[in-house]
Amino acid sequence: MSGLITTVNPATGQPVASYEAWDADRIETAVERAHAAARAWALVPVAERAARAARLAHTLREHTGQLAELAVTEMGKPVAEAAGEVEKSALTADYYAQQGPGILADQRVAIDGVEAWVAYEPAGLVLAVMPWNFPVWQVMRFAVPSLVAGNGILLKHASNVTGSALALQDLFVEAGFPEHLVTAVIVSDTDVPQATARLIEDERIAAVTLTGSNRAGAAVGAAAGRAAKKSVLELGGSDAFVVLADADVERAAAAAVKARFTNSGQSCVCAKRFIVHEAVADAFTTAFVRGVEDLRLGDPQEDGTQVGPLARDDLRAAIQRQVEDSVAAGARLLTGGKPLPGDGYFYQPTVLADTGPGMAAFDEETFGPLAALAVARDDEDAVRLANATAYGLGLSVWTADAARGVDLARRITSGAAFVNAVVASDPRLPFGGTKRSGYGRELATAGIREFTNTRTYWVAA
Repeated sequence: MSGLITTVNPATGQPVASYEAWDADRIETAVERAHAAARAWALVPVAERAARAARLAHTLREHTGQLAELAVTEMGKPVAEAAGEVEKSALTADYYAQQGPGILADQRVAIDGVEAWVAYEPAGLVLAVMPWNFPVWQVMRFAVPSLVAGNGILLKHASNVTGSALALQDLFVEAGFPEHLVTAVIVSDTDVPQATARLIEDERIAAVTLTGSNRAGAAVGAAAGRAAKKSVLELGGSDAFVVLADADVERAAAAAVKARFTNSGQSCVCAKRFIVHEAVADAFTTAFVRGVEDLRLGDPQEDGTQVGPLARDDLRAAIQRQVEDSVAAGARLLTGGKPLPGDGYFYQPTVLADTGPGMAAFDEETFGPLAALAVARDDEDAVRLANATAYGLGLSVWTADAARGVDLARRITSGAAFVNAVVASDPRLPFGGTKRSGYGRELATAGIREFTNTRTYWVAA
């Protein structure tokens, strides 16, 4: 174990910084310190823990420039989106600072002759395996409620955003959280599977959460199961964006561009499969392709850039393979479809038409600027196509009749359903998936209670 981790700027392909990966002894020291910090933190009153979250919101806003710059440099996120990610994290800290104590308060239960209540008590030290695509938000979405709940965090962030991981660790201390309560563990990619498995087995680790690939999720979920430990998995997505015959086509198409190409298409909750009623398919396709071709692709440091590079060159190669395989299977390329020459990992915003089950762009998760269009004969066919996926994270339905949209959404399996809106996460609502998109929930009441011991008290007179 150990080695050198080098981060790379995906806009240029050039190295950014290098970090020494930790050996087993250093990991052991970190776990011991984190475990001790978590035990002490669990004894801090929830009101005080919530007050630190309020201070964290302020600290995040103070460091917006630094954190956004790291996200741009390490994974190529357009700068305006990077700043928005930090603000969303601050809003989440505000939410739990205000609502956390009430959500975690003891719940009295009326039973004759006894005093009974339900308490939500800290689980302990939680291992968090986090991805690179939202280097601030993915961490804060889990970390803020977990800390307010009284837990400690051992963070294994993606290696290509190591600078962001270390900056966040320091940020928590600056915001007033105890040292070692949030610890970024630096492990090389080749050592991650073994190191993660050993940590899950460690009796000092109470639970584990992972946001990432299905392969990683399967390994983490299996290890947690063997250790009889709670796990939350937020995995891949191939969200359907369903446009019914009565939808406002121009409005839906404009929203579809945003839904697919936010974060350069590198999001589990991005819409990926656009299922359009045949009555409006031509009009929607024309408006959608026009909007895609108007997107500004370029340097993520520039304020006007809407689509930056992919985070790694292998991700760009995966998109190219999905495009080629889909076209070979009968899909039509309407725009894009090629990597850009020169430095960096840029790929043209791409739209494929005539897709459907059996094609890579429809069946697989497409993690980049690739949209797959499919035509539905009627509402029943739209439901069939939307459900023709192994995933079940988000769903967006567009129609002039909101009740019709809700009725249709109830027939499609997903963790969230949005009608006449783009799927998004919000700290006031639970977030998570079904099927191969994972299990468990983050955010809202469900998210803060996921990593607590729901404990029953029964006191006889």
